[in-house]
Amino acid sequence: MPDIHNKEIRRKNMQAVKTANTLIEKRISQFLTELDIQFYTQDKSLPGKPDFVIENYKAVIFTHGCFWHQHNCYLFNMPQTRKEFWTRKLNQNQIRDQRNISDLTSQGWKVLVIWGCALKGKYKLTDLDLKERIEEWLCAHSHNAEIEINGLKKTNYALS
Repeated sequence: MPDIHNKEIRRKNMQAVKTANTLIEKRISQFLTELDIQFYTQDKSLPGKPDFVIENYKAVIFTHGCFWHQHNCYLFNMPQTRKEFWTRKLNQNQIRDQRNISDLTSQGWKVLVIWGCALKGKYKLTDLDLKERIEEWLCAHSHNAEIEINGLKKTNYALS
C-alpha cells in the first residue's frame, strides 16, 4: 500500500516529531520535582542519552513512546504502508534500546523505562500511582524496571 502523503508532507510530519521536552517528559519532570528528587535531563555522555538522570540514586529514566519503541500494548500498531521499512526501523530502535540499557547497567546505573501507555490512553495509571511506582523503584536497591499500564514490572536485561 503506498503512502497517502507525498514525500514533502511526510518529511514535514516526521520533522515535527519531538525528541526532547515531550508531554510525557514534562509530566515525569513534574512528578520528580513533587517528590523532591534532584535530576537533570538529556545527558549526552551516557548511553542512549537518558531523559532523566538522578545521580543521588545512580539511576536513569527513559520515557518511551509505545509506537517508536514498539511496545507490546494496545497503543502500538504497525503501519500498514511501507511495512518493510517500519519493521526494520522499529526493530533497530528496540535493539538500540536494549544495547543502551545493557551498557548503562554494566556501568552501575539502574534503569527505569516509563512507557507512554502508563501516562495516556484509556488504561493510563493515575498520577499518584505513577509517583508511587517511581519512588518505589528509586528506593529499591538494584534493579531495572518498566512502568506500563500493568504497573511496575521488574526487568532483567542481559549484560553484553
